[in-house]
Amino acid sequence: MQIGPYKLANNLILAPMAGITDRPFRELCKQFGAGLTVSEMVASSPQLQNHKRTLQKTDHSGDSGLRSVQILGTDPEQMAAAATINVARGAHIIDINMGCPAKKVCSVAAGSALLRDEALVEKILTRVVDAVSVPVTLKIRTGWDKQNRNALAIAKIAENCGIQALAIHGRTRACKFNGAAEYDTIKRVKQTVAIPVIANGDIDSAEKAKKVLHETGADAVMIGRAAQGKPWIFQEIQNRLDASAHYAMPTRSEAQSIINNHLENLYSFYGNISGVRIARKHIGWYFDKLGSLPAARKQEINQAQLPAAQLALVNLSFNDITHNTA
Repeated sequence: MQIGPYKLANNLILAPMAGITDRPFRELCKQFGAGLTVSEMVASSPQLQNHKRTLQKTDHSGDSGLRSVQILGTDPEQMAAAATINVARGAHIIDINMGCPAKKVCSVAAGSALLRDEALVEKILTRVVDAVSVPVTLKIRTGWDKQNRNALAIAKIAENCGIQALAIHGRTRACKFNGAAEYDTIKRVKQTVAIPVIANGDIDSAEKAKKVLHETGADAVMIGRAAQGKPWIFQEIQNRLDASAHYAMPTRSEAQSIINNHLENLYSFYGNISGVRIARKHIGWYFDKLGSLPAARKQEINQAQLPAAQLALVNLSFNDITHNTA
């Protein structure tokens, strides 16, 4: 898998996810074999470029490997400026968000709402590509709704504008995350353009990854929700694609160590108060994958206010789960 001058270690990519793909989570997924990880989306609004949250999202200190930063917006000049700023801050790749289905994003005509305006798509892509010397990639959905699937048209625009790789989530904006992802559109796009195409949507196992790659002819797969609580999914998929020996899931003690290290990194990155708050969703996802917990224990974890208390409760919880890993 090649993006511009960069050859990825493999064709497994961590999807950009708001509030999730922060530096601690990206690094964890890289440790388990993600060939590329993409940051949370960063707003292009000039007034937000030095906001604390923006600076946190674009903090690459200690990052290993390639740094791909996703930007979001509707104004071509602001998007070009945001791309330039993020390259100066250390981004190796700029990714453009035209796939987010969130209401607050689409209500300002950003994210997947842009798919309704192909002329504006072309202006944004052209302006961003011209503004930076690093590769620019694009993430889209198959269209605004099932009656208006225009991924093929957008893909041709992207290729002509100099986009270096295209990720496609196999749903329309109207579908959000409901129903099953469809891969026929991704297959048609791959047959239409020469740039690398990345398949995204419902890829939650090694078997599914192999099936989607085969069915679509895509150059890579992008893993999103399936990595939540299971960052080792990248290693599992890679072993399957390499026809290696059956991948052994982490043991209970190994999973415990992974979670402890992740939580410690969250506390360090965000500070104690915010770190504890942000860790709660990750803890929930981990235990959803590892085994169910009593409601009382879940409540105790969610009420913990300090890192030491949260960690202690998490470690106690390993005595309550019914099976090792998933």
